Parts: sequence; C-alpha cells; structure tokens
Amino acid sequence: MFQKAYEIASNYTSPLILAYRFFDKTVDSGLGSFIILNDDGWLMTAAHNLQAAIAFNQHKPELADYYARVDNISQAAGLNSTQKETGIKEIKANDKWLTHLLVWVGANGAEILETVIYGEHDIAFLRIDKKFLSPTMKYPKIKNPAKFKIGTSLCKLGYPFYPIRATFNEQHSSFDFPPNLLPIPSFPIEGIYTRNMLEGKSQEGLDIIYLETSSPALKGQSGGPIFDVDGNVYAVVAKNLTLPLGFKGEVEINGQKFEENQFINVGIGVHAQTIVTLLNKHKIKFELAD
Repeated sequence: MFQKAYEIASNYTSPLILAYRFFDKTVDSGLGSFIILNDDGWLMTAAHNLQAAIAFNQHKPELADYYARVDNISQAAGLNSTQKETGIKEIKANDKWLTHLLVWVGANGAEILETVIYGEHDIAFLRIDKKFLSPTMKYPKIKNPAKFKIGTSLCKLGYPFYPIRATFNEQHSSFDFPPNLLPIPSFPIEGIYTRNMLEGKSQEGLDIIYLETSSPALKGQSGGPIFDVDGNVYAVVAKNLTLPLGFKGEVEINGQKFEENQFINVGIGVHAQTIVTLLNKHKIKFELAD
C-alpha cells in the first residue's frame, strides 16, 4: 500500500544527527529525522530534537563567565601558583555545560543559517544554504487539513534501530564518527489516523493540536513525516502516548501468577493545521495538496 508513498517520502526525509561534548569531556549523540520543505533550503523537524542546541546556546554565557574568571585568577600578578590553583578550584563549574555541538543536517559543511522554533507546538523550521540541496530533489506536499478524514491509512518514516556513537577529537576540537555511519537505513511503520488532540492554546493564541495514529512512532523517527498513500504530509512525528485499556492480563513468572494492567501505545504528530499556519506566518513556501 505504501510502496510508492515510501519512495516519495524517502526523497524528502533525511536523518538529523546531533553530537555534543560536555564540560566533563563526556560525549553524547542522538539521531532524529527532518523533512526538506523547499528549494530555498528550509527544513522541518520536531523542536525537541534541538534540545541540545538550545541548551548549548543557553550555556554559552555561563561558560564565557567561567573562563573569564579563571583567566583573571591565572593572570593575577599578586598570587602564587598554589593560590591560583586554589582560587580556580573554588569557581563553581557545571559538568553538564555543553562546550561543543554538531548538528548534521544531511550534508557535510551545511550550516544552519536561520532557525524558527515553537517549543509549545514541538515544531521547528531550519534554513540551510540551498547549494546543499540535490538538483533532483522532489519536495513534499502538505495535505490540506480541511480534507482530513479519520480512518485514513498513514505511515511514519525515520531512522530507528541505528545507534550513533560519536567521539570527540580534543586535538582538532571536532567530532568523529565511525567510517561506515552513512547511509543510515530508514524504517517505515503504518497505522491509521484515529483522532485529533487539542491541548489548549499557545502563548500566541494558536491551537496546540496534534494528530493521533493507531501505531506508535519509533525512536529515531521524531521529526520525520506522517504521510498518506500519496506521500502527502499529514503531520510531523512528535511523541507517543501510552493509554490504559482498562483491564488486566494474567502472566505466570517462575510459577507465580501476576495480573498486569494492559495498555496501547499510540503515535502523536504535529498536525498539518499547525504546520500550515506557521509556514504561512513566516512566509516559508510550501505546496498544499487537496
């Protein structure tokens, strides 16, 4: 059912890789997804994928203040080496300050030139230099939210089941990845459109609305598309919900019987209504599909 749609969505979906180094020199990394929106270089992803980038920018002034205080003590003419060492140790540092960050958006050297983040809606729009876009790229159509119908078959696409293990080269102040990292295989999972979920209003007065699917998203699909059999985008993968079914099941472990509550996991995506509204607000071009 989704063979053709998968080919279409694979064209405009790409892995989003983040790697970050902490003040204590530990390194972490993560993998999500993004959608390439148009030939101006605009991309779309889930805002929570950029939490490390947001934290990195928040930590910059704190780190600058720390290093300035350390430098002042180091340069103090009236202190001996022992006094300097003691004074520097007394300056409080946060081991989880982010000192270095890499956000890889589909091509080496592609820098993010512009960012629009709506944390309340869990959606973000990023712009890169359009020279990094393939000349054969086919861009997505966003389904007109006025034409949505409950029960529509939908598919999610992204990059789960693929660990990203970055290391940090202290000599060159850069991140290293395994040589066989790319290409990263994608993974689709189908479901049906079950409900809309309205979660109030944002500070700007916009509806915070999500689309629910009968199947959960997978880790690594966040920021990727939820699309129909024609490859049209209905939503952007945001999160999952675990809903109680209201009954218990019996299991036996080592000869003992236990009753366990039963649940269903459903997928949640940022609704096209939100996406269309914000794209129009920021004059980011896109194509609407009926």
